[in-house]
Amino acid sequence: MLIRTIAAGTALTLSCLPALGQTTAELPAEINVNTKVLIEQALEDEVGLKFVEDLTTEIGPRLAGSAQEKRARDWSVAELTELGFDNVRVEPFAIPFWSRLEDEVSITAPVPQEIVATALGGSAETEEGGVEANVIRFADMRALSSANPEAVEGKIVFIDEGMTRTMTGAGYGMAVRKRSQCARVAAEKGALACLIRSVGTQPHRMPHTGIMARDGAEGALAAAAISGPDADQLTRLLERGPVQVRVNIQTDIRPNAPSGNVIAEVAGTDLKDEIVLIGCHLDSWDLGTGALDDAAGCGIVVGAAKLIAELPEPPRRTIRVVLYGAEEVGLFGADAYARRHAETLNKHVLAAESDFGAGPIWQFQTRFGEAALPYGRAIQQILMPLGVVPGNNEASGGPDIGVLRRSGVPVVTPAQNGLDYFDYHHTPDDTFDKIDPEEFRQNVAVYAAFTYIAAQTGWDFRKSEDMPVASQ
Repeated sequence: MLIRTIAAGTALTLSCLPALGQTTAELPAEINVNTKVLIEQALEDEVGLKFVEDLTTEIGPRLAGSAQEKRARDWSVAELTELGFDNVRVEPFAIPFWSRLEDEVSITAPVPQEIVATALGGSAETEEGGVEANVIRFADMRALSSANPEAVEGKIVFIDEGMTRTMTGAGYGMAVRKRSQCARVAAEKGALACLIRSVGTQPHRMPHTGIMARDGAEGALAAAAISGPDADQLTRLLERGPVQVRVNIQTDIRPNAPSGNVIAEVAGTDLKDEIVLIGCHLDSWDLGTGALDDAAGCGIVVGAAKLIAELPEPPRRTIRVVLYGAEEVGLFGADAYARRHAETLNKHVLAAESDFGAGPIWQFQTRFGEAALPYGRAIQQILMPLGVVPGNNEASGGPDIGVLRRSGVPVVTPAQNGLDYFDYHHTPDDTFDKIDPEEFRQNVAVYAAFTYIAAQTGWDFRKSEDMPVASQ
């Protein structure tokens, strides 16, 4: 239960308080009180969770560039307007479109049997009816890259690299390389198709999809991910002798399809031109309903912003909620937002994105100017009762926030416990029932707290020169 998680986290936090000689900014008394009220309300909140339930139930999968993604944008605009947000709108952009029509993989010899598989995003088509050839197995991408082309030519490549389960998701970066590189490297060596062990951590016959190339372009070969048990089966058969496989992938690819970012705001007062941005991505893959990836993130930021909007007085700075489009297929929404708002990025005072499921937040990382670190410590301290420990000053902010971070916008990462996140990531099992309401509400509480503090204090998180702060 979350109570036990919070208790354990608080004990750890006490050992992570600012070291002797470090300073912590003093939070004004009224802001301190309001923040604690927001936290209490967030732990009972229904708005964010209902947003997730309704989005995943009434819309379902939201493949980027599809009619379903457009329905999700229209639905979100209506919902955010009904919730009373200011300046609700869509900022449109175009993307290359890809979707699967057929994806079948089967062993044809020595013993015919089906393989549970799914085409990877951006996969090229096979010829109609598929391609059939002997399989050549490689333990990882390095082995394929160093292979003799003569050994690969005319075969179907199989990369059998697993993924390590970690709380932070650190195993993903290494494991995902085969998804992005296999088709290109295999094509260069004359292969007919590429299969990879799914980039995931669950043991069931359930494949994980995902984009092959971040530019959204069609890949060099037909490529599919196969479930873990099917990868094991294929490996056992290969240990006994040659294995022949048929791969049939047919796709719908278009150069230009509509997408867009949905934006809503809580308008500020005396500092209304300054923006605190909290985001998520609205699109999802097409196998499940995108509950954890990333409807949960959208519900978290919408729920947090709504709580702030309901305070007796509006915040000083404007809070901007961005539901990014087309994240899964190449961060197109992130780039479109940064281009459209390039002239005002210097007015973006803080940004963060929720895009790692709905597990409890256990650490709060910052990326502030050196002299603004006391502000970060003040936020970290108020989050302690929620079981959140202080993190370092190397926050990424989230996938869609990366372009803002590189442009100099200060960011934070409320790091979630993702121990089981890659059991569901990009699978048919990414559904609403996987969300724990209590853990979800802890996320809403964290986002409401730091967003309100950033919007109400007027603190400069870019600040690099010395500044007076109250020592605690």
